Amino acid sequence: MIKRSRTMYVVAMLAGLASVAACGNQAAPTDAAADLPVPVAVQASEAPLNPQGPGELPDLAGAQVDEVAPTAEPTAEPTAEPTAAPTASVPVADEDAQVDEEQQAAPEPDASPTVAKTQRWVKIFSGPSQADITPPKSRTAGSKTVELNTQDNGQIGTYVTDGAGRTLYRFDNDSNKPPKTTCKGDCATAWPPLLIRSPGKIFPDGVDPKTVGFVERGDGTCQVTINGWPVYYFVADAKAGDLNGQGLNGKWFAIKPDGGKTAAIPGPLASSGTTK
Repeated sequence: MIKRSRTMYVVAMLAGLASVAACGNQAAPTDAAADLPVPVAVQASEAPLNPQGPGELPDLAGAQVDEVAPTAEPTAEPTAEPTAAPTASVPVADEDAQVDEEQQAAPEPDASPTVAKTQRWVKIFSGPSQADITPPKSRTAGSKTVELNTQDNGQIGTYVTDGAGRTLYRFDNDSNKPPKTTCKGDCATAWPPLLIRSPGKIFPDGVDPKTVGFVERGDGTCQVTINGWPVYYFVADAKAGDLNGQGLNGKWFAIKPDGGKTAAIPGPLASSGTTK
């Protein structure tokens, strides 16, 4: 038997082979290098249509063909029409009521957050993540996934925190139109900026995602913004809920969900501190 074989090369094409642009001078991630397409050779064999060789017809000389006697076509006999079986009547009203009760009893699944806004390589989602996100312990390392939450306080009102409940501040010397950060050097040591790394995702809860973004700093890192205002931590806040930086020098305030500044806490705390 003669076999014919053919070789087909299948190349898997991946979308988005271009490297993700990093913010400023940050290096682009190289995790996708291991996912480059690899050519795959596939061999398939076919049996010849004619076992005597290609291009040859089978020898039919001397072949005997049995005669088949014609068969008479059967005559159709009339059949009685089947009678429909009686059906039991079902109260429609009762069925509808039962369906309504089942729909009310079944809980509706939580909707997954969708991408509400994209700024370069950062995706800002429409709500909190359904998966648990562990915020980084360090306030200076930055993260590829950032959570923004809100917290209520009897003295200053509602303010924004990160996923670990740490207070986020805004600085009056900065600007939001356009977004600009002026806290550098020793100032940034005392007030670490909230950084987002490439490729980034931000999940806001209680903050309008359309107002969330980032601004590029002079060192090439990217700082999260709310309504254009860059947001910071305070080095003296040791745990969730601390507000030790509130009102310092009359310029630092916990940031509101709309980007505004909260009210200063009266007392010696508002006038203490050596930060700029």
